Amino acid sequence: MASPEAIPPSESPPSLDALTDDELVARARARDVAAFEALVDRHEEKIYRVAMRFVRNETDAREILQETFLSAWRNLDSFQGKAQFASWLYRVAVNAALMLLRSQKRHPQVAVDDVADETLDEAARTAGPGLGLGGDDWSKRPDEQLQSEELRHAIQTAVDGLPESQRSVFLLRDVDGLSTEETGEFLGVSVPTVKTRLHRARLALRGAISRYFERS
Repeated sequence: MASPEAIPPSESPPSLDALTDDELVARARARDVAAFEALVDRHEEKIYRVAMRFVRNETDAREILQETFLSAWRNLDSFQGKAQFASWLYRVAVNAALMLLRSQKRHPQVAVDDVADETLDEAARTAGPGLGLGGDDWSKRPDEQLQSEELRHAIQTAVDGLPESQRSVFLLRDVDGLSTEETGEFLGVSVPTVKTRLHRARLALRGAISRYFERS
């Protein structure tokens, strides 16, 4: 019989926190609830932020969060591993948000204050000749014309009037700051489609700015 010193110590299993998403997904597919709960803990804050971007309502955002993880649990077998799990989960969350908004006959909420200054600068510069905006910085206009509530309302109305497909691209690309590739991956559309929809959304911004200064 071997002495106790000759018996190698048994290795304790690694903590779930130490596992990669792919390793946790593999366990969760085998109906390891603890592994899936680890995925939830790892990603729920980001998914909640995504939901809030679309609905701006804590109650609705938490409903979207719950639906996202329920849907992910039910459909883990459809995750092919071609993209990162986080990207797949993000797409599930976007779809859950859009489905909730459709059921309520609402649109994704896009607050002008959340739009990057660079996007508004570009819209102002290209709004049209004769507006006196060329080269001006949206965030540093001394006369605060571009900060006026009336103009912000005009821009908000223009964004709200976009088709859902364009508004979603605009929200992810120009509000959340995702790359064109990430936006396409999360929405399940091609990069050229993202570029086309984003271009049309930005045209709406330019039109709103142009009409505002033509009236002023």
